[in-house]
Amino acid sequence: MLSNENILYYAFCIIVLCVVIFLIRKIASCLIKSVITILVIAALAWFYLNYMQA
Repeated sequence: MLSNENILYYAFCIIVLCVVIFLIRKIASCLIKSVITILVIAALAWFYLNYMQA
């Protein structure tokens, strides 16, 4: 049988898991935006260096 301590432990683990998933999603979305921004800047710099300096 589950005791009160076990139920509290499992509830705490579920809450921690939800918080970790939330934080990972926030960090990942920020990281993806950063990578996309860097790629766009690199593409614009490449375009400028290859076509605008003729």
